[in-house]
Amino acid sequence: METRHERDSIGTRKVNMNAYYGIQTLRATENFAISGMRARPSFIYATIQIKKAAAIVHKRLNLLEREKADAIVNACDEILAGEHMDGFVVDVYQAGAGTSHHMNANEVIANRALELLGRAKGEYKVLHPNDHVNMAQSTNDVIPSAMRIAAVMETLAMLRNLEMSATTFKEKAIEFDGILKSARTHLQDAVPMRLGQEFNAYSTNLVHHYETILSALEPCKELGIGGTAAGTGLNAHPQYRENMIRQLSEQTEIQFTPAHDLFEAMQSMRVFVGLSGTIRNLTQDLIRIANDLRLLSSGPKTGLAEINLPPVQPGSSIMPGKVNPVMAEMLNMVGFQVLGCDQTILLASQAGQLELNVMMPVIAFNLLFEIEILSNALYAFTERCVKGITANKERCQAYAEGSMSIVTVLNPIIGYAQAAEVAKAYLASDKSIREIILEKNLLDTDQLDAVMDLYEMTEL
Repeated sequence: METRHERDSIGTRKVNMNAYYGIQTLRATENFAISGMRARPSFIYATIQIKKAAAIVHKRLNLLEREKADAIVNACDEILAGEHMDGFVVDVYQAGAGTSHHMNANEVIANRALELLGRAKGEYKVLHPNDHVNMAQSTNDVIPSAMRIAAVMETLAMLRNLEMSATTFKEKAIEFDGILKSARTHLQDAVPMRLGQEFNAYSTNLVHHYETILSALEPCKELGIGGTAAGTGLNAHPQYRENMIRQLSEQTEIQFTPAHDLFEAMQSMRVFVGLSGTIRNLTQDLIRIANDLRLLSSGPKTGLAEINLPPVQPGSSIMPGKVNPVMAEMLNMVGFQVLGCDQTILLASQAGQLELNVMMPVIAFNLLFEIEILSNALYAFTERCVKGITANKERCQAYAEGSMSIVTVLNPIIGYAQAAEVAKAYLASDKSIREIILEKNLLDTDQLDAVMDLYEMTEL
């Protein structure tokens, strides 16, 4: 392996000649051979957006030579286009606050920029990872700002899939609106309802979650960039902060604003706990909905079988013809993982001390990971499950007519006690509720026809 020599404050090391990362990244790979997991791509891209913006702003302020600034910007653009991603090699579990990830980015950008200038990797006297790429920046303001940028971008993508899911459930609600069925409470027969009402509730629930998550994104748009090491803005130009917010907003097409208190933006992880909390709340409802669909489709001969989930793959290695609700099962598994990520975020967020939370790398990974997998799961679940659901109308109708709880409608007419006697007689015989009511002379035929209109029972 051909190598180049690089020096840092600790000493000198040989670095692979072809690697875009440098000595500090090399030390991180040696120190943190932990999980094999790397930073989420969205976190890398958000970090690169900050580096690109900083180069543009410092060129504009005449603090960085045009040639060097343009080389940094061009290197950033290549990374944002998906190139050089194999240069980001630091493990998720790394130095506190994300210094290792941060220097990995600085070194990759610097070495690619050097190549664009016609220089060799490692010629840091020409363009340095710290002095030029990291000008007026600190891990302590870059990392929480990158976390916010990535969280906003990833969540907006996830919300598009959530909106699609809510819309699809609404379409199914309209399709199933005329299908009568028995409601169930405590997993026992309850009063009649319509299958469309059940699916409309799912849609309404997802819309409410959409609105809540969207609101939780707003605090994430406040960036503490420019606070540098402790929130004082040391080494940053007076106009740097304002220019950075404007430039990042232009690059990402998202309207960011400066944090009101740079110290608080660095110290507290509240915005990530808040966002993750809304995602956790959505997740627990998605798990519930997935389980409902599994119950409603159970069978097909010995279960409820009120709906059919589209078959997407064989369900058994030994039982021929068996098909399982695999998309709902997948959504459950993703949901459990999201809940675990949220718990990690909560615990790591309260573990900060004084001016900095050093657990930011694990917070960033878990937040972006949960958003990404939930977004993908929502899309797959909607496309490959919800859109293909069909109803077994006759089965639903039979359950509606056979539910003992339809006697509930008799309460205002014959009283709860007599209605309970009708219910007990129904359970103890093969006779219908209609037959029992007529035998007991509780109502005549005309009255019974008016009262026992199942569809009317489902209306407010």
